[in-house]
Amino acid sequence: MLLEALLAVTIFAIGVLTLGRCVSGCLSAVRLKEQDALARRALENRWAEIESGAVQLTNENTEELKPPFAGMTLKTTRVAVEKRNEKDEKIEGIYAVTLSLTWPSDGEEQTKELLFYLYPRQSGGYSPTNAVPRN
Repeated sequence: MLLEALLAVTIFAIGVLTLGRCVSGCLSAVRLKEQDALARRALENRWAEIESGAVQLTNENTEELKPPFAGMTLKTTRVAVEKRNEKDEKIEGIYAVTLSLTWPSDGEEQTKELLFYLYPRQSGGYSPTNAVPRN
């Protein structure tokens, strides 16, 4: 009888420890998911700022982000892309922009990158004088 009770307590203790590990793993997964969503938002915000022309783009820039993205480091890299059109003429002004975001998580460094191409807008915006006529 004592042996059966000891065995039952041991099985119960193992079950409780296993359940604790599962809960810990779930909490860790939720935290990583939230950090990933925050990182995506930081990258999307910077992408929109660059696309709209609100941020001056240099060849390489590294900065620590402010709250709500505190603890994250954003590295921006711009590289000129050399492409030619169908007439074999060089197309000027196209850049490959890489946004690389790093942040510490559970003692490890996490990284998320976004690569996009940028063709800077011409000054003056749309007007009938610089519009291309359609036939």
